[in-house]
Amino acid sequence: MIFQQTLGNKVTFSGIGLHTGKTITITLRPAEPGTGVVFHRVDLTPAVSIEAHAQNVVNTRLSTTIGRGEASVSTIEHLMAALYGCGIDNAHVDINGPEVPIMDGSAAPFVAAIVKAGTKESKKPRKYLVIKKPVSVTDGDKKASIIPSRHYKISFDMQFAHPAVMKQHRSLEFSQTSFTDQFAAARTFCFLAEVEMMKAHGLALGGSLDNAVVIGDHGVLNPEGLRFQDEFVRHKILDSVGDLSLAGHRLIGHVKATKSGHDLNHKLVMELLKRPDCYTLIEFTPQAFNAPFNLSLPELAWLEA
Repeated sequence: MIFQQTLGNKVTFSGIGLHTGKTITITLRPAEPGTGVVFHRVDLTPAVSIEAHAQNVVNTRLSTTIGRGEASVSTIEHLMAALYGCGIDNAHVDINGPEVPIMDGSAAPFVAAIVKAGTKESKKPRKYLVIKKPVSVTDGDKKASIIPSRHYKISFDMQFAHPAVMKQHRSLEFSQTSFTDQFAAARTFCFLAEVEMMKAHGLALGGSLDNAVVIGDHGVLNPEGLRFQDEFVRHKILDSVGDLSLAGHRLIGHVKATKSGHDLNHKLVMELLKRPDCYTLIEFTPQAFNAPFNLSLPELAWLEA
């Protein structure tokens, strides 16, 4: 995974928007090295392009939304997690509405679409953002931090005052296999009382048991039950992968989160990016690729691009 990758072919799929309840179509297209992920609102005249970067985040309530001017695209986190998890660095995303379709509430349908499209490797190396010093953000009892590590890892602690959720902990030591096999299928979840409140305010119009795990007073309402015993915390990690991908580079560091969500994930990325003393960008050569996993962090300096 030294060189930047894009899609091998374009692929198109459609689904319901979680909040609008409307059918939205997305086409993923290959992009040149160095492009990153760029969303194109093709339903607007002229079309508006929005780079998937933390600096373009305009809203983190209920989901992550990027915007430019009056145009925006919401609920991008599951697609971004799938692209990151499948090793896609560069892609064009044509979308004919204001939100990414929710599909089944997980990243699995997006992973399947990307696998169908295939991948194409370029000759341009990736740049990795390597954490040198800890960075933390807090909001009450919520906390998110990233510390130096030889790998990209996310550890998440969550807790709700509900018998069906309670306290859950899980860690992901990131690899394409670990993400796609163990986390991509974890679905978004919400409490029944929240659904009723959102629909009363014109939100979650496309939400159903087909695209979310809904928790009632006494447990999960979905007749099929959970996909994983700890599906809730796995989905929180999935969201984190998507949100943190907006840093613009692949990460080498250990993310530790407690009760974090889209807002705190975004704040962590922004705090990190404004503190260049806490990270270094490294462009690996084929010969040096394994070095950061075998050397102590101070020895990484000679690898800097």
